[in-house]
Amino acid sequence: MELITTPDELRAAIAELAAETFIGFDTETTGLDPHRSQLRLLQFASRNQSYILDLFHFPPDALQPVLDLLAASQPIKVAHNAKFDAEFLRKHHGIRLGMVFDTYLASLLISAGNESDRHGLEPVAARYLNVEMDKSFQVSDWSGQLTESQLEYAARDAQILLPLREKLQEKLDELELMQVAKLEFDCVNAMAGMELAGIYLDADCWRAQVAQTKAAYDQAAAKLQKELSAGAPQMSLFEEATSSINLDSPTQIREALGRLGIKVESTSEWRLHNLAREHPVIALLLDYRGLSKSLSAYGLSLLDHINPVTGRIHASFRQIGSPTGRMGCTSPSLHQIPHEKHYRQCFRAPAGRKLVVADFSQIEMRILAEMSNDEALLAAFNSGEDLHRATAANMLNVPLEEVTTEQRSKAKGLNYGIIYGMGAEGLANRISVSTTEAEGLIQRYFAAYPGVARWLQNAADTAVRERRSRTMLGRLWAFSFDPTDRQQLGALKRVGKNAPIQGTGSDLFKRAVKAVDDRLQGQDAQIVHCIHDEIVVECDEVIAEKIARLVSSTMIKAGKEFLPRIPVEVDAKVTDAWLK
Repeated sequence: MELITTPDELRAAIAELAAETFIGFDTETTGLDPHRSQLRLLQFASRNQSYILDLFHFPPDALQPVLDLLAASQPIKVAHNAKFDAEFLRKHHGIRLGMVFDTYLASLLISAGNESDRHGLEPVAARYLNVEMDKSFQVSDWSGQLTESQLEYAARDAQILLPLREKLQEKLDELELMQVAKLEFDCVNAMAGMELAGIYLDADCWRAQVAQTKAAYDQAAAKLQKELSAGAPQMSLFEEATSSINLDSPTQIREALGRLGIKVESTSEWRLHNLAREHPVIALLLDYRGLSKSLSAYGLSLLDHINPVTGRIHASFRQIGSPTGRMGCTSPSLHQIPHEKHYRQCFRAPAGRKLVVADFSQIEMRILAEMSNDEALLAAFNSGEDLHRATAANMLNVPLEEVTTEQRSKAKGLNYGIIYGMGAEGLANRISVSTTEAEGLIQRYFAAYPGVARWLQNAADTAVRERRSRTMLGRLWAFSFDPTDRQQLGALKRVGKNAPIQGTGSDLFKRAVKAVDDRLQGQDAQIVHCIHDEIVVECDEVIAEKIARLVSSTMIKAGKEFLPRIPVEVDAKVTDAWLK
């Protein structure tokens, strides 16, 4: 280990590191928030030596050689959770991290959905190198005088990354995952930039929205208590029946409904939805639960996440948030913000700026058309007609112009239900028809789109036979199940149908996110949010229309890489708030 203390020592180290194909790279910081913490150490490792640069004791004007090295495409920087390092580098030194090999993302891809695997550096090193690492110094004080033990710990973190990359590279090659790994590595800078930028939440708007939700909740609770009390025995001839039911207790709710003559085996939402049309009290119960969930998940506590330095929310985005590759979001979960206008209108562009909200149109249906090679579905997209109306016409063998609103609605529910491997009972609940009618609709759907039927059956069979599923790009999800358990088998078949579609959607979307982020460089514009198939960009209001066209065309181009045979459509709107 060499502690660099002079510009000459730095130039010599850079010369050695620049000659390598891969270098280990890590940072130590005084905290986790780049807006309130400082970047303390830069650690590098070559095959022969490791170097530590203490930024607190090194002249800032002598840092350019190391910043150039970090921003260059070569050598490839091997880092564990490179997004963290990239955020601090961009915040404090204004550079974008060059090409990376992220051992954290590689480990996630190789685990292929195995939830028992952990992916911190310590467990990954133990799993692939059989090396035990002491990470206790990670939470030590990095703001004051550093000890020799801290420096040795910092050096080891960089050193371990080179042999770890070799093992992970072997495994990625063995599992044919390098294409998707490259996709993930390329997306690191976009994710770092999005987290660093954050999104603006109008606090006054949010407080008003929460107050309205609380008032609606109180009203629904009082009305529900009164309705459920109707079946309670009166205390006396002169005392009106009152209910002391715990509205959040499934047992008490079930008993109260029973006294009203409504027998239910379970008060789970999907079971209650079928009864809501017949019993107004059930509809009221579902409304109450929705309001209760909104208050607990999206109450005033959301304001606690506003960063005091930036005045914005900087959520933590998990680049691989699920086995299908979909992004996750925590602290807070912006992905779970309800779609209703009164929630999303509070996420705004500050004065003088605009939001561009751009999302792919029916992207998973288009992926299904491409992967299944179904002639009728491909033709429906290429005709330019409304997909759901065309589906209804194909299923029911009626002219397109004669399709009713109800028929289109059922076709829409069926289109999206098919993607998720939904059976007759699930479809019946989704589109409010009987199970028998749903079975007939599914039969007619598969008669209209026989290529889809064959592809879905093959996808389900492959998941069972090979115990795995892959996306178009090769992303892997490995399954563990008991083949003698019919319930597990049925669930696996549904997942097997959906995983290649949703996963390919994730791959396509990340290609688009990376491309949009690249195109926005040099513009007063930045991605501030991503959710499934939607990119939200904040920009100067003067260039908003231009940015909307740029984002739309870039997303379409990325989509066409995956879907060459059908049109890819993107709806991009310039708006003051996170609204479509």
